[in-house]
Amino acid sequence: MISSVVILKRFDNPDEVREMEKGRFELVRIGGLTIGRATYEPGWRWSEHVGPGLGLRRCTVEHVGLVLSGVATAAFEDGRVVELQPGALFHIPPEPHDSWVVGEEQYVSLHFLGAEHYAR
Repeated sequence: MISSVVILKRFDNPDEVREMEKGRFELVRIGGLTIGRATYEPGWRWSEHVGPGLGLRRCTVEHVGLVLSGVATAAFEDGRVVELQPGALFHIPPEPHDSWVVGEEQYVSLHFLGAEHYAR
């Protein structure tokens, strides 16, 4: 039998928060999924503010997400740099990449794939 219970959750009360310098990653677990919300301040850079705490130079997590506001990049070791702008749905493969906020606006994105493994 399928459950008829409706579950409502909000990022205002996340299940887990991963804090880092110039940023935070909030996780909500719902319906068998883990959804993340990334919020990064201007000047945030993965290789400076996340990687050192993990002993890594680049992120290797696969991401599928949606940019809500601000602009960031995904920069790969082969020289490709992709700009992530508001409204963009993105898939970043599990290849080593760096990322940083572009400009002076806070960057916010939702992560539908990879959230459980990000920044840990």
